Amino acid sequence: MNDKLKPAIIGGVVLGLLSVIPFVNAANLCCCLWAIVGGLLATFLYVKNSPTPVSAGDGAMVGGLAGLVGAVISVVLGIPINLAMGPIMQNMMIGLLARLDPRQADLIRQQIEASGPSIAGTIINALIMAVLLIIFSIIGGLLGVPIFEKRKGGPPPPPPINVGGGPGGYAT
Repeated sequence: MNDKLKPAIIGGVVLGLLSVIPFVNAANLCCCLWAIVGGLLATFLYVKNSPTPVSAGDGAMVGGLAGLVGAVISVVLGIPINLAMGPIMQNMMIGLLARLDPRQADLIRQQIEASGPSIAGTIINALIMAVLLIIFSIIGGLLGVPIFEKRKGGPPPPPPINVGGGPGGYAT
C-alpha cells in the first residue's frame, strides 16, 4: 500500500489546493477538472514507479486515495476560505450581472440578501464537493491507466537460454 500512498498524497495535495484557491477553483465547474487532474497525476506517478503493469483497479485505488486526500484538504481549507471570500465573490457576481442585465442583478441581489451567508450551508456545500472530488478523482485514476500504462499484462519474458555451451551455441 505504501507504493500507492506517495503518489496519492501528491495528487491529492495538488487537487485539494487547486480546488480551494479562489478563482482557480472555478475550473472545478467543468466536471470537477482538478479532481480528474489529481487522479491522473497520482496514476501517472504510480505507473512510473511500478515494477509491474498497473491494472484499472490499481488506478481507481490510487485515484480514490488522491481524492480522499484532496477532499480533506478541500474541507479543512475550503470552509474558512469560502466564509472569508464569499461576500467578495457575491459582489463580483452581482457587479458582472449588473453590466449584463441590471434587472437580473437586482433580482439576484435580493435573493442573496434574503438567504444571507450561512455557515451550515457552507459546510454542506464543502461536504458535497468532497464527495464529488473523490468520485471524479477515481475517474481520473481510471483514465490514467490506459493513457500512461504502455506495458502489456503478465510477467516479462525470460531471457534467452544459451544451448550448446560456448559462444557458438544456439539461443532458443
